[in-house]
Amino acid sequence: MRRLLRFLGRLLLFVVVLVVLAGGVGWLWLRGATLPQHSGRLALQGLMAPVEVLREPSGVVHLKAQSEEDLFFALGVVHAQDRLWQMEFQRRVGAGRLSEVVGPATLNQDKFLRTWGFYRAAEQAYDSLSPEGKAIVDAYVAGINAYLKTNPPLPLEYRLLGFRPEPWKPADVLVWAKMMAYDLSANWEEELKRYRLLARGVKPERLAQLLPPYPANGVTILQAADLPPLSEPASAPTPSPAPKPEASVQLQAEALLQLAAAIPRFMEASNNWVIAGSRTTTGKPLLADDPHLGLGVPSLWYLAHLEAPGYNAIGATLPGVPGVVIGHNDRIAWGVTNVGADVQDLYVLEDSASTGYRYKGRLEPYRIRNEVIRVKGQPDVNLRVRESVYGPVISDVVGDVPGGKPLALRWTALDAQDRLLEAFVGINRAKNWAEFTEALSRYSTPSQNFVYADVDGNIGYIAPGKFPIRRAGHSGLTPVPGDGSFDWQGYVPFERWAKVLNPKEGFIVTANNRVLPPGYPNQMSLEWAEPLRAERIRQLILAKQKLSPEDMQAIQQDQYSLLYRDFRPLLQALSALSERANTWKARLLAWDGNMRPDSVEATVFQAWYTELSRLPAKEVGQEFWDEPRYLLQAMQSGDPNCDQKDTEVVESCLDFAALALDTALDRLGDDPPAWGRLHQAVFDHPILTNSPLRRFSDRRVAFGGDRYTVNVGPYNAKTFEQSHGPSYRQVVDLGDLNNSRFIHPMGQSGNLLSAHFDDLLSMWQKGAYLPMRTEGYPVRERLSLEPGR
Repeated sequence: MRRLLRFLGRLLLFVVVLVVLAGGVGWLWLRGATLPQHSGRLALQGLMAPVEVLREPSGVVHLKAQSEEDLFFALGVVHAQDRLWQMEFQRRVGAGRLSEVVGPATLNQDKFLRTWGFYRAAEQAYDSLSPEGKAIVDAYVAGINAYLKTNPPLPLEYRLLGFRPEPWKPADVLVWAKMMAYDLSANWEEELKRYRLLARGVKPERLAQLLPPYPANGVTILQAADLPPLSEPASAPTPSPAPKPEASVQLQAEALLQLAAAIPRFMEASNNWVIAGSRTTTGKPLLADDPHLGLGVPSLWYLAHLEAPGYNAIGATLPGVPGVVIGHNDRIAWGVTNVGADVQDLYVLEDSASTGYRYKGRLEPYRIRNEVIRVKGQPDVNLRVRESVYGPVISDVVGDVPGGKPLALRWTALDAQDRLLEAFVGINRAKNWAEFTEALSRYSTPSQNFVYADVDGNIGYIAPGKFPIRRAGHSGLTPVPGDGSFDWQGYVPFERWAKVLNPKEGFIVTANNRVLPPGYPNQMSLEWAEPLRAERIRQLILAKQKLSPEDMQAIQQDQYSLLYRDFRPLLQALSALSERANTWKARLLAWDGNMRPDSVEATVFQAWYTELSRLPAKEVGQEFWDEPRYLLQAMQSGDPNCDQKDTEVVESCLDFAALALDTALDRLGDDPPAWGRLHQAVFDHPILTNSPLRRFSDRRVAFGGDRYTVNVGPYNAKTFEQSHGPSYRQVVDLGDLNNSRFIHPMGQSGNLLSAHFDDLLSMWQKGAYLPMRTEGYPVRERLSLEPGR
């Protein structure tokens, strides 16, 4: 028996060794079959002169070319080397062509995107570019295609889905800019939410309570002291006369909102600020930026340094798009956050037997666009899209809903003229404020809060973009009749854009908060993010007479919650319903409000706040209502939703708050976990996360913060998972540009088997940075791109 057992043990060991060896051989084969060439020489057709590609140990890429044309060509090559699948996925999303390779699972998404017409808009954008702008796109596309012609190793995703990439086209580049504009323009959804609530019977005055306006004393980006004096304050906008929606419209609005929610979005929030040399330890400006966008696999950004005669920019690039989006050159630095400008309107059409609609007293026929969607393993799907004078009838994508009205979309990003790409390339080349603003005069959408600094000591701000001029009585908050009465009256001219150079305070802070003080015209929007992040950044800047680059980092990492500050008095006033709740009430009142990952108090506070946000659930038909101003006002002044209808007593809002604390503690169990154990930043692969390979592709790490902290940590109220966050961080020192720093999560490569797939994730999580150098950097890999025949 012992001999048999020894034999079986040796046999099992032999099998295990064989499996390990086979796995190792398979892993090595996959690495060789999917990883690109990063050293040596690579000949490419279309390249005019050699280009050096230098990679740091971190994977940060430096390109040195002898002309701009070759520089953008080479950027196309390196983007394709490290992020080819991501670029493939992006262009297929924008074109509504995912179903061709994925199957029917993405058919509704493709229908939605085809209806909006993102790819058509990208084709028109290319046609509207200047010859120079087209040359930049053409060079970038040529680089991608030249790389593909070398028959390179393809990422694993191509092998799993069984197809090879088609040659790139110019519209494939510009369509991702359109998708980013979609991500950063959410007004149409807000209009639909209001439309849905009105259809539920919510009165307009109640709607203003549930979705309160920006506080009159909320911090603004620009200060009155830096703006021209008002001759006469602008009048407050009056509510739009939205067509009174019938109850059946609720179903249509809900269907559209559900479809939109199924499409991955990247928008959340962002911070940036710039400080004049008079307030810094270096005597020169410091500039910080951290756009809060979707977290995923791979990272949204790619760190690169682009160098050619007359061009020397470093920072965050978008794979699939030429140029540096956020960063600095040898003279200026810039950062961006989303303005949240209202550049979308929904128009309710008066349909006439589906052949046309009433517009300016006449029957206007629809323009019909036929789209053919290919679906893997299934017959093609024919999609009929109706176009109006405003744009596509987006409600058609959810079919005929009884009682529904045709909803047409007017949106600046669907305009034929779009020179956004030229604006960013112009910024990359700019040497001063005049050249910077001149480049941005070509900017279209999505509007961004640009902060600026230069080596001469200037700091500035500008919000560029196409801002619609609406007629009096059209607030842009709800859909309006599409009969011609509320058509846009053009765009705000460049001369009237919000901007400032060298403000009196010596610093500028933006965190998606209101741009202009009340009373100023051209407000751009009536909907802004809560001012809490902007308020906190200002607090930290004003707390010191002089700030260093390290102070800028500390501000970016700050996780103190002003939400806790605002809700603490409520916690203090409530009467706990149980001994356990009383114990936790005392702990929370003694807590410092820092949403650190190791804080259990942070967990209990967020669970309590989440329960509070259920207050209007029955009224609004939505489980959670994260509107702090409404919740605070309700708790302070009373609200009909506080009374629990299934009890014999009439509960006050303090009673509701006490009940919410008990419910939160029950939800967390006897031993509430630390915030970072419950609240984790989640990085999912858009395709592999739905397969067994997710254990290899997806990542999650403990993270702190909440939606309102500077180091932002928004979460799903049901799971507490964080799918959005700081997608990129930079701190630029204009006194010594080589002392600048940046970071993004995951890594430079989108290839699962690359050493640079997730090597930056731990640094990002801990708040560490990479040196942002254009000279004196270490080089691990050298690749020479050379002209080929």
